[in-house]
Amino acid sequence: MATVVSRDGTAIGYDAVGDGTPVVLIGGALSDRRSAAPLAQVLATDLRAITYDRRGRGDSGDTPPYAVEREIEDLAAVIDAAGGRAFVYGHSSGAALALAAPAAGVPIGRLVVFEPPFAVGDRPAGPVDLVEELRTLLDAGRRGEVVERFMTDAVGLPPQAVAQTRQSPAWPALEALAHTILYDLQVMGDNRPPDAALARITVPTLALGSTGSPAWLQDAVAATAARVPGATSRLLDGSFHTVPPEDLAPALLEFFQV
Repeated sequence: MATVVSRDGTAIGYDAVGDGTPVVLIGGALSDRRSAAPLAQVLATDLRAITYDRRGRGDSGDTPPYAVEREIEDLAAVIDAAGGRAFVYGHSSGAALALAAPAAGVPIGRLVVFEPPFAVGDRPAGPVDLVEELRTLLDAGRRGEVVERFMTDAVGLPPQAVAQTRQSPAWPALEALAHTILYDLQVMGDNRPPDAALARITVPTLALGSTGSPAWLQDAVAATAARVPGATSRLLDGSFHTVPPEDLAPALLEFFQV
């Protein structure tokens, strides 16, 4: 692991594998840099693949108060450490963060986003007071309830699926990241596509989705591509909100023209 210092002094931990043009992988909610490691390993045959802990996760610091702008600065710092310019891939709320970066002037060569969970069409924008409700639960030390509420109210998973997840070995790691759910909710804002910011993106952009994801996520992929000038979209064979790294990597490499 290496470390870079972001603009506000926060240390950001990252891993890099492979050689060549750098590509930075941005994870979504309840993930750290280990989550993208399998994809990084596949990409490393052609690129220098960089995974990093977003602030508040893993080996990265967490300087308060939180602001989305600080996360954009974190990404810029990682890209600067990688040589000053990079391809970027973002997943889920990490895709929304990735879309905010070029609009803020972060030097990105090409951008791929996977299922940014925007609410489009008739899909409700989500509970307006969820951030404050979850903050209250966090202050009371009820981290498990924070994860449960996020999974049901924001992600839309059925309660029985969440109950099964709570019994899995992965649950303690999810609870450890519970506080960062508030960060992802702030990245997503009202969950509607940020039309003005997307319209300012001039970076070549590809929006990807999975054939196994629900229609609302596939609609979000199409809506993202429609709002970013010159962007394209496609669906890959996969399951809910994910595509296997060995199937996802070729699509990225093709778009990155590697």
